[in-house]
Amino acid sequence: MVLNPAVVIASLYVFALAAFLGYQVISRVPPLLHTPLMSATNAISGISLIGSLVIAGSRYENHQTLATLLGCAAVTSAMINVTGGFLITDRMLKMFRKKEAVKVEEKK
Repeated sequence: MVLNPAVVIASLYVFALAAFLGYQVISRVPPLLHTPLMSATNAISGISLIGSLVIAGSRYENHQTLATLLGCAAVTSAMINVTGGFLITDRMLKMFRKKEAVKVEEKK
């Protein structure tokens, strides 16, 4: 598998730009808004799950096995990201509930 150097450089540029933009957005959002922001990013992570499913099911002529393995790894990573994100969001939302409502839920 031969990678085009121009594609590699463009990919690294996009990755660095996305990392910088993500850091700037997160550092400027007040902590109170982290939960809704996290929920939105979890929903966007579903897009990466769809993309990884497409890659896992694609059939490239010379790299079919490699694409399937990488696609399966991407599906697994995306599912861990989405599930973990929603679990953390649920935990954070429980912190905003009144303690009496939490006790009633625990008794059920």
